[in-house]
Amino acid sequence: QTQLVESGGGLVQPGGSLRLSCAASGFTLDDYAIGWFRQAPGKEREGVSCISSKDGIADYADSVKGRFTISRDNAKNTVYLQMNSMKPEDKAIYSCVTVLDGEVYSAYAGVHAYDYWGQGTQVTVSS
Repeated sequence: QTQLVESGGGLVQPGGSLRLSCAASGFTLDDYAIGWFRQAPGKEREGVSCISSKDGIADYADSVKGRFTISRDNAKNTVYLQMNSMKPEDKAIYSCVTVLDGEVYSAYAGVHAYDYWGQGTQVTVSS
């Protein structure tokens, strides 16, 4: 069964850091493109970052560029999203996603570029 499970969300102060994890089961994660989306209350879901499967090319939304880093740990079948210099506007539910037939190179590819979604993890940035 193809499944993605996020963890690592929580409460952090502005300027702080969190690392989100996306663990895969039922497939080998490094064979596929992985993305992160977020959805804040009352807002549209937005793409945050993605990493391609074949060559590990990463892309970021302008709103997080320079602050967030996506990476893979193939041995653990896990993708991470390191979030630094966090801002109150980063507050959202963060979900990891994958597509089993295709490639993604842009953080702006959109929800229809992906097949499978995790359940999401809540991130709150507040003092």
